[in-house]
Amino acid sequence: MSTTPAFTFDNSYARLPARFHARLDPTPVAGPRLIKVNHALARAMGLDPDWLETPEGVAVLAGNAVPAGAAPLAAAYAGHQFGHFVPALGDGRAILLGEVVGPDGRRRDIQLKGSGPTPFSRRGDGRAALGPVLREYLVSEAMHALGIPTTRALAAVTTGEDVFRETALPGAIVARVASSHIRVGTFQYFAARGDIEGIRILADHAIARHYPEAAAEDNPYRALLEGVVARQAALVAQWLLVGFIHGVMNTDNMSVAGETIDYGPCAFMDAYDPGAVFSSIDHGARYAYGNQPRIAQWNLTRLAETLLPLLADAEEPALESAKQVLTGFGPAFQAAYLGGLARKIGLAGLREGDAELSQDFLTLLAEAGADFTLAFRALGDDDALRRLFADPAPLEAWLARWHARLEADPLSPAERQAMMQAANPAFIPRNHQVEAVIAAAVERQDFAPFEELLAVLARPYQDQPGAERFQLPPKAEERVLATFCGT
Repeated sequence: MSTTPAFTFDNSYARLPARFHARLDPTPVAGPRLIKVNHALARAMGLDPDWLETPEGVAVLAGNAVPAGAAPLAAAYAGHQFGHFVPALGDGRAILLGEVVGPDGRRRDIQLKGSGPTPFSRRGDGRAALGPVLREYLVSEAMHALGIPTTRALAAVTTGEDVFRETALPGAIVARVASSHIRVGTFQYFAARGDIEGIRILADHAIARHYPEAAAEDNPYRALLEGVVARQAALVAQWLLVGFIHGVMNTDNMSVAGETIDYGPCAFMDAYDPGAVFSSIDHGARYAYGNQPRIAQWNLTRLAETLLPLLADAEEPALESAKQVLTGFGPAFQAAYLGGLARKIGLAGLREGDAELSQDFLTLLAEAGADFTLAFRALGDDDALRRLFADPAPLEAWLARWHARLEADPLSPAERQAMMQAANPAFIPRNHQVEAVIAAAVERQDFAPFEELLAVLARPYQDQPGAERFQLPPKAEERVLATFCGT
């Protein structure tokens, strides 16, 4: 394997005990070709994007070369998958190359997803198909542009090899960047083995990396739990406010850093429906759009269970401490969600009756099957909003209430418009458009639609003349009814 000075690594996770991971290199591929390098992200990380586009850089992104200073590993973790506990999962198709501290002082993991089998592959090939790689690149970068904490895509390459699912598909690798890849399931891995020392080491690592302020608290581990609960409450509220459905909220897919991670069968709603499910494997609608707050709290309860030995010396006070922290999730989520809804409908702050006003608008959308994104973006233009309803009559009473409420609000019309445009995106990665991009790349090796959609999604809150077609919901024949995991 060749080396290069292009990366400056400081691999803190690799310095944890051997039982935390398996050390191995990515499996080389036959004919890597570059799809895309994220120049802005590369520069923020202190990397040279032009070098990443050279044959030497592409070799690193494809796993054919390991850069100097890297410490490639597959992390161990467990997890509840659709409510059922699996004690050993781990990185089955991803290799963490290492950690880079950028000029901005932020530490970021660089992980190659689709880089070949590991000891955790459970008979899988460890590879990824081109479609899921493009989906993750598009949706994760769209989430970042929407202002939602997320892993990001540094680059994507094709491998020159097929992967075999229901049929042969072109293979690809995405270079994923995250604040870390520590999951609720990582804590569960050690708890399932009764490895309290492992839990303590992991908790100390997470505190140092993500919640340094917790180290000064009387009980740093309770403060860690409080921090994770607060970040997850805010994160899931942000998901709901843009109509995002993660699709597979297993505990091994919940990051303790508070970032959206693992874009598999994810989707954005078109017509507003609290029960919306797109994931082809979510047969019981466990992870439906409206269930996401409840599931997040369920997952956090599983995290709290692993931390009980660290919260107190005896079981009863440990349980009481955990319960106190977990009860904070609901109020924190509600505050973030209702505050976000208030901004979406143009209110400077919440007053009595505002929650009902927002909820009544959502009820109208659900009953009419109106488009979630377009309806909120149209607020302030009553005629445009009416056109989204086959029968606008039920909307009139709500509009009268809304206009009366705006008259009592301190914002000027210009201030209100600016706030609403900053809260209501014009562009989201609509499922049918993402699928069209994937089809062009897989069937025709045409990546121009991918580049075009990516550029539009980079400015979701701005009106973009000439890009209006990307705002349109799907026609009946374009509707995507199910999304799929990339495994």
